[in-house]
Amino acid sequence: MKPPPLTLHRPDSLEQAVRWLAELPNARVLAGGQTLVPMLAMRYLYVDHLIDLNSVPGLDQISLVDGQLRVGALVRQRELELSPLVKKHVPIVVEALGLVGHVQTRNRGTFVGSLCNMDPASEQPAVAGLLDARIEVTGPRGPRELAFSDFAQGFMTTSLAADEIAIAVRLKPWSPRHGHAFIEYARRHGDFPITGVGAMLELDGQHRLQRLALRLIGVGALPVDPLQEQSSAMGQVFDDAAIEAIVSAAARVDALGDGNASREYRQHLAGALTRRALLQARDRAIAAQETRP
Repeated sequence: MKPPPLTLHRPDSLEQAVRWLAELPNARVLAGGQTLVPMLAMRYLYVDHLIDLNSVPGLDQISLVDGQLRVGALVRQRELELSPLVKKHVPIVVEALGLVGHVQTRNRGTFVGSLCNMDPASEQPAVAGLLDARIEVTGPRGPRELAFSDFAQGFMTTSLAADEIAIAVRLKPWSPRHGHAFIEYARRHGDFPITGVGAMLELDGQHRLQRLALRLIGVGALPVDPLQEQSSAMGQVFDDAAIEAIVSAAARVDALGDGNASREYRQHLAGALTRRALLQARDRAIAAQETRP
């Protein structure tokens, strides 16, 4: 299928893009297009005007600003995946992006664009939640900044106004001593996962849990935190018993059921994948303790 007729616009400045988005009726912004274009082709979405940001300067940078990793709206997923800066400061981004689609789609798809689409099975919103992301937005009323928890509203829905453009996301790195893991199950390589888990944790020198963050994808309308509140394992030695208590909580999430998997199967996957992710993150945290002074 092909999308219905539309007019493509190519602004050469951010100011022009903001003005066109505000003035043109039924307009949308295009960055990578790896989700938007298929949605148009399948008539899931109808637009009259498409504003292509790819000629706008300054949106394709990865930088470290005040200790946070800033990712511009035109930064491709593959660029992030291969960036030494990203690997050093937020390695879970590299691991998660390796599971996104295929290299060909990652060569065009953008991290910020995926956040704006807010697909519940996408890896990138989960990573944004784990890293306390903040979204930089601009529009006719000027710039503003949104915490990811305020930006993510529901199934493929954000708090971005119709006349606003997300221009960057900032990710907050954890201590170099942390451990991380991103594990998922999909029927085929490159498919959206049926269920996935992102985990980050920090341990002290006695392997006691100091910090923990979890996100499940594919189980609800948004990335799900199965803990909802501080784990009773905090401050305790993070042994197998502590992991199993968290696994039990993950397996009880109120998962959705659909044509791809039943509610019960997603709950089973949530528990099993959480166990694997926590074990891997714990091993990496212990290794980081041993290799750093």
